[in-house]
Amino acid sequence: MYPFNVRVYGILINSDDNVLLSDEEEFGFQFSKFPGGGLEYGEGLIDALKREFIEECNVEIEVIEHFYTTDFFIKSVFNESQVISIYYLVEPKTELGLHFKEKSFDFDSEGDIRQAFRWKSIEELKVSDVTFPTDQRAVELLKLRWQIRH
Repeated sequence: MYPFNVRVYGILINSDDNVLLSDEEEFGFQFSKFPGGGLEYGEGLIDALKREFIEECNVEIEVIEHFYTTDFFIKSVFNESQVISIYYLVEPKTELGLHFKEKSFDFDSEGDIRQAFRWKSIEELKVSDVTFPTDQRAVELLKLRWQIRH
């Protein structure tokens, strides 16, 4: 039997065509991704995403539409599970009250688990701005959609 690790992420774009990125460090491993995280047993995808945004960003969100679901095999870098990631376009219900950073991994605190948020222009966004292959594919699709609209 092979374990599955279901992840759910929100792509939040502001009025200046910037997308919100989360820089994180867990026990010395640094990575950049879209806000979101793991599905808990008994939870639906949308409920999980809303919970993750409250936990990480201290904001309630509105889920606008499904954006992308992983369509290739990817093994977790943290354990032996297969990762399935689902991405949604989201909007905050209220203004974000986060302290945004200008550069990646600019943490305010010390400790084993740290997180910081920054905006990145979709026009300047690169696949290398995020760490994991599923997020990198989401960046490719986001750039493609943005280029079509502009």
